[in-house]
Amino acid sequence: MEHNLPVEFHPEALEELERAKVWYDGQRPSLGESFFQEITTAISRIRETSNAWPEYQRGTRRFLVHRFPFAIIYSQRASGLLVVAVMHLKRRPGYWQSRLR
Repeated sequence: MEHNLPVEFHPEALEELERAKVWYDGQRPSLGESFFQEITTAISRIRETSNAWPEYQRGTRRFLVHRFPFAIIYSQRASGLLVVAVMHLKRRPGYWQSRLR
């Protein structure tokens, strides 16, 4: 079953997640926690059905996060899933591609 797939975050993707959470906390108390919960839910859904989300670029898939203008870009590896980017949808597309090396 796919839901047992381990998930690893690229260090820069983890930094993106942390920066966005801090930014949302600065906008309104507990909004950062809501953002983090949406990301957690998204990761759970990806783990359950990793092939269900559309193919994106360079062998990755993209999951659009609910309630926030973000996408999770991930790749499937033999050892599990690699979250390559927690990408703001208004950011320059493809900036994360060098992380696939």
